[in-house]
Amino acid sequence: MAQRNMIHALNSAMDIMLGRDPSVVVLGEDVGYFGGVFRVTEGLQRKYGQHRVLDSPICEGGIIAAAIGMAVNGLRPVAEIQFADYIYPGYDQIVSELARLRYRSAGEFFAPVTVRTPSGGGIRGGQTHSQSPEALFAHVAGLKVVMPSNPYDAKGLLIASIEDDDPVIFFEPKRIYNGPFDGEPDKPAVPWSAHPKGEVPDGHYTVPIGKAEIVRGGNDLTIVTYGTMVHVSEATARKLGLDAEIIDVRTIVPLDTDTICNSVARTGRCVIVHEATRFAGFGAELSATIQEQCFWNLQAPIMRVAGWDTPYPHAFEWEYFPGQARVAKALKTVMEAA
Repeated sequence: MAQRNMIHALNSAMDIMLGRDPSVVVLGEDVGYFGGVFRVTEGLQRKYGQHRVLDSPICEGGIIAAAIGMAVNGLRPVAEIQFADYIYPGYDQIVSELARLRYRSAGEFFAPVTVRTPSGGGIRGGQTHSQSPEALFAHVAGLKVVMPSNPYDAKGLLIASIEDDDPVIFFEPKRIYNGPFDGEPDKPAVPWSAHPKGEVPDGHYTVPIGKAEIVRGGNDLTIVTYGTMVHVSEATARKLGLDAEIIDVRTIVPLDTDTICNSVARTGRCVIVHEATRFAGFGAELSATIQEQCFWNLQAPIMRVAGWDTPYPHAFEWEYFPGQARVAKALKTVMEAA
């Protein structure tokens, strides 16, 4: 075991897979010589060479297309898109080619591609470096979509994604790369070394794709969330003194509906929290699923807390970000409902 932040945990995952499997390659903008804009791939090119860790041109469509070509020829590429905001030029390749390859070839070909990309705000990145587009990929049949909330899960889920024979879009909430964030920007930063999920094994292990985690047990209500908002939700429930059960979805697709719905059926109340824009966000799918399966158990309407339906503002970042005040308001409303 070692204390690692999320950057080091992700780096360890790729290091292990590059060492274990000669078919694994890493490619993307600045991933080699520079070690990635967030240093997630630091040292990997020096250790494994330029033929295993490749710097690409600034061309997201080309990165994804190259990764698909590598995959159908027997490699396991890990493609980095430098920011989730810039994944859209590669969206056509992901939707039209990557996600459909197994289906359109009747299983003759498959594409074990992992697309890593930092997402979310909270770093003063403004509208072009703060987006959370996970719902756009959750809607596409043939993709798995993952978003870890801590270093332990990040390493285990990334290894599981690289080993998976189907494409995985792996979102990394960059606000929590260096430590958990409770939604209050004026407080001193807390490192992962102060959190139990900062303890990360040195060797190979996996966290199963498709399995949510109950990070906090409780009986008053259920909070369903993922990424950075796990920590915001936990801090808010603790501050309010609520016996809230908090579920970290971890894997958006495939969704662990059993864990979520078993909890809501027991507590009878549910709040969904995510950073992405509210309208047609993944919270809408979560709400519909819970409503369909837990209708007769609900004691209050399901509530959603999310980003506003606007571009992520630079000047008003913390008004947009779903902080503790907005989460607390939703929790109180649900608890006060008859």
